[in-house]
Amino acid sequence: MDDSLEAVWKALSDATRREILDLLRTGPKTTSEIVEQFSHLTRFGVMKHLDVLRTAGLVNTRAEGRRRINSLNAVPIRQIYERWVSKFEEQWAIQLIALKDSLEKK
Repeated sequence: MDDSLEAVWKALSDATRREILDLLRTGPKTTSEIVEQFSHLTRFGVMKHLDVLRTAGLVNTRAEGRRRINSLNAVPIRQIYERWVSKFEEQWAIQLIALKDSLEKK
């Protein structure tokens, strides 16, 4: 596996990072807005999670004055999908159709 996908897997392995990605699915957020959603973590803790997500290419950050705007980059998730999930779709579809046909015959 190439290193870029390994970083994505590592980033996705943590529940807090997945929650941050879910939050960014609704649209770009400032770092402060993200920190507010994770009251059980320090600002530093949230920023460390954001750094991992940035390193994996899952989050893009741009500066607007003193504010940092974070947005979701779904391309690496799509790459994982294409590499790991899509290759098994046909196999699962064939098996589900066979199961459906089998159950309908009874």
